[in-house]
Amino acid sequence: MNFLNSQNYFPDVSQATDDGLLAVGGDLSPERLLSAYKNGIFPWFDNDDTILWWSPDPRFVLFPEDLKVSKSMKQVLRNTDFKITMNQDFESVIKACANAKRPGQEDTWITKGMIEAYTKLHQLGYAKSIEVWQDNKLVGGFYGVDLNNGVFCGESMFTTVSNASKAGFISFIQYTDYQLIDCQVYTHHLESLGAIEIPREEFLKFLI
Repeated sequence: MNFLNSQNYFPDVSQATDDGLLAVGGDLSPERLLSAYKNGIFPWFDNDDTILWWSPDPRFVLFPEDLKVSKSMKQVLRNTDFKITMNQDFESVIKACANAKRPGQEDTWITKGMIEAYTKLHQLGYAKSIEVWQDNKLVGGFYGVDLNNGVFCGESMFTTVSNASKAGFISFIQYTDYQLIDCQVYTHHLESLGAIEIPREEFLKFLI
């Protein structure tokens, strides 16, 4: 197991375990977080745990040109009164993601420290939020890290109204020009939208 020191050094991702765990410890400073993402690594840990850093193989990604939009979802996008914005309320989005109830998950991994860390990244121009509004109320959204190299690393999403976050995600992909959306690990929801698993080595080429 690799234990991180005070410097922003990460071991090579080839040292990750079979389930993708690469290192333990360190901090959530903007410098370390950016170093992590630029090397295909992300933090993910429970509320009371030491920081855990992951680089899974295979990697779950979405190529924008492979986005799948069902007929029913096309109707939703045409007929609903959702208003979709970017970077209008990052703090509310990340807090809503932290408070979202998820099946099989008792606590959130989006801790107070994580909220503070990604808010700093947002202030520096690296973390972005997508907001979905209905009747001037925030009803869905997601946030992630923009590496300024054509890759957007999605972190978490939430919804309080059916299809809200999905509408925001689809619109985000259709109206931006990213080469790749990093979804990190498999979910059925994102697979239904066209995400696939690719070898980590192939994913890392997009980060160069």
